[in-house]
Amino acid sequence: MRHRKQNVKFGRSKSHREALVDMLVAGLVKAKSIRTTLRKAKVARQAAEKLVTVARKGGVPARRAAMARLQDEAAVKELFDKIVPMLEGRQGGYTRIVKVGTRPGDGSEMAVLAWVDEPVAKKEAAPAAEAAPAAEPAK
Repeated sequence: MRHRKQNVKFGRSKSHREALVDMLVAGLVKAKSIRTTLRKAKVARQAAEKLVTVARKGGVPARRAAMARLQDEAAVKELFDKIVPMLEGRQGGYTRIVKVGTRPGDGSEMAVLAWVDEPVAKKEAAPAAEAAPAAEPAK
C-alpha cells in the first residue's frame, strides 16, 4: 500500500530519480521553461520552489546548496543573478504548470513548467469612505 508515500518513483532508482529531477530544475533555470510530462513537472516544481527559497537567502551557503543540487555553475549564476531578483516580493508560487495535451507516441499527459514572471502588485488599503458610497435614507 502507498499510504502516506510522497515520492513518485518513475520506475528508477533513488539516485537516478534525484539526478532526473536535478536535471529538470537546471534546465528550467537555464531555459526559463521546459516541456515534460505532467508527473515530472509536478516533482520538478517542488524541487525548483525549494531551491528558489534557499537562493533568496543569498550568501555563500545558499550558493553551495544550489551548486550541490544543480551541478552546473552557469545555472547557479543564472538563478542568483536573474531569477531570484525577478521573483522578489513574491511569497511563494514561483512556477506555473500549463497542460499542453498528450504525447502522440504513448499518450502521456504533457505540460510546460515555467517561472511566473509578472511582478507582484502591492496591495494598498482603500479608504472606507471611497470604497462604499453612503446610501440615502428612505423617506
